[in-house]
Amino acid sequence: MSAPVKAGESKSQRLTKGGRKTRERIIEAAAELMFHHGAGGTSIPDIQAAAGVSASQIYHYFGDKQGLVLAVIDHQTDTRLAQQRPLLDSLDSIEALREWCDSAGNRQDARGCEGGCEIGSLASELADSDQSARTSLISAFDRWEDPIRSGLARMQARGELSERADTAALATALLAAIQGGMLLSQVRRSSTAYRQAVSAVIDHIESYLVR
Repeated sequence: MSAPVKAGESKSQRLTKGGRKTRERIIEAAAELMFHHGAGGTSIPDIQAAAGVSASQIYHYFGDKQGLVLAVIDHQTDTRLAQQRPLLDSLDSIEALREWCDSAGNRQDARGCEGGCEIGSLASELADSDQSARTSLISAFDRWEDPIRSGLARMQARGELSERADTAALATALLAAIQGGMLLSQVRRSSTAYRQAVSAVIDHIESYLVR
């Protein structure tokens, strides 16, 4: 039997087709459960029942529950970023930034602003208690922030955004507004807070446009 496969390991690429499908089924089931109940509120038996697998299969593919949590973080990051494309790869205008943020607000409205951000929810729960998870979450947020920073940098390179603009700081501010806005929207069951927060940051970015 091969060694357990943990999140990010290349061994997962050497699994059989059936093994890959089973591993993905476990991750998807765990991600759904953890989104609704938290990582701490999701047990191995819960995941077994949802995925239709044995405990030994979970431990074979992930080593332990922490390995599965790390795989869930990777899965949620990949899924959320894919969901935001192609807009995410074209954030090099004020209009594109507004459209991208509006689309996320619309997704929140569609589910009644319940659940919040899949990545942010895991971060709130795990950042202070699990160093390995915190490291994975740093990478997740960096992957989310990079396209914002790259889009602003392209605007600056084209002479559309003032050289005074700190594109890295503006990208961080927008991601922080997204996360904070989603949390308030989740609590208030209204996307208004989210829309106001991101709009304020985008207005600030717009103030750096070269007229």
